Amino acid sequence: MNTKMNQNINVGVDTGKFQLDIYIRPLDIYFTVTNDEKGIKEAVKTIKKYSPERIVIEATGRLEMPFIMACAKTNLPFVIANPIHIKRFAGAIGQRAKTDKLDAQLIAHYGEAIQPNLSQLKPDTMQAMSDLVARRNQLLVMQTMEKNRMQILPKHLASTIKPVLTVFKNQIQKIENKIVALIETCPDYQAKNIILQSMKGIGKIASASIISNLPEL
Repeated sequence: MNTKMNQNINVGVDTGKFQLDIYIRPLDIYFTVTNDEKGIKEAVKTIKKYSPERIVIEATGRLEMPFIMACAKTNLPFVIANPIHIKRFAGAIGQRAKTDKLDAQLIAHYGEAIQPNLSQLKPDTMQAMSDLVARRNQLLVMQTMEKNRMQILPKHLASTIKPVLTVFKNQIQKIENKIVALIETCPDYQAKNIILQSMKGIGKIASASIISNLPEL
C-alpha cells in the first residue's frame, strides 16, 4: 500500500537505548517501538507503507546501527545526521522544549526543511569502523590502568605487568592497522580522511573516530 500521494514524506527517528521514537511528517503520525529486533522490524514495516523521501536519524555511533542496517536491507532511504546540525536547526526555529516526541518531530522537520543528502556508506562498513575504534579505546583504558598499577606495585610484581603491556601495545597496533586498511578500501572514507587529517592535531585514529561516529560531518 502506498499512501504517499505526492507528499514529501520525511521520517524523524529519536534513538534511545531501549526505545525508538518515530514521527512521520507531514502526516502527523507518531509511534514508538522497542530498540530491538522485534521493534525495529515493526518500525520498518510501518514506515515502508508511506514511501518516505528520507528517514533521518542522529548519529550516536552505536545505538542507531541496528535500525540503519534494517533500513539498508529493505532499501529505505536514510540519513545519518550530525547531532550538531539538528541542534542548530532547533535553535533556528526556536524549539527549546525537549521530549522524545518533540525530538522525533524536530528531526523529521529538519529532514523536510534541509533535505540532507542520503547516506551513501554501507552500514556494515560504518559498523566495522565504529567497532574497531571502540575496541581500540577499550584497550587504551586497560593499558592505562596497568601502567598506573605498575607505579604502585612492588618491583617483583610490577615486572609481571610488562608482558601484559606488550600484549596491549601489539593489539592496539593491529587494530590501528585494520582501521587504516578499512579507510583505504572505501573511497568515501578516503576523501573524508584526507580532509580531516589536513587539520592540525587530527591524526589517523582521531580521523577514523570522527568518520565512524559522525559520518555526516
